[in-house]
Amino acid sequence: MDSAVPAPAVFTLQYALPDAGMEPIPFVGEEEGRPLIEPTSTLELRGSQSIHNYRVRIFDEADRALSSDDAAEESSTGLVYRISLPTPLKAGHRYVLVIDAQSGTSMTDAQGRELADIRLAFQVSGEKEKPPPPAKKQKQRRR
Repeated sequence: MDSAVPAPAVFTLQYALPDAGMEPIPFVGEEEGRPLIEPTSTLELRGSQSIHNYRVRIFDEADRALSSDDAAEESSTGLVYRISLPTPLKAGHRYVLVIDAQSGTSMTDAQGRELADIRLAFQVSGEKEKPPPPAKKQKQRRR
């Protein structure tokens, strides 16, 4: 009887294209640059097996977590985690998707093995919008 231990969980990330298709975002090291994606408001994370005690968040350039409406489905084939953002990601901006422990120090796979935190950096294609100039303050007259 061959009781092979399943391979560690493998994750893939894809995003919704304007034409309603899905395009993968390659996992690359940050030193290799960030993959470019088109502006989107929908991301889908897939795992080769279910994981426990995890959370998924997207951070902007200022390390602020973005608000989103998320839905997770776990099945015998793994995890499907959909992220719906209220507005599309901004052109020219960098983002990081982080999968880490919800509580405690680590998340685990279906076999109870600890998993390291996962960080996927990417950038939205296009020119970065210039912020609007600050409103000019009206000088108050002294009386």
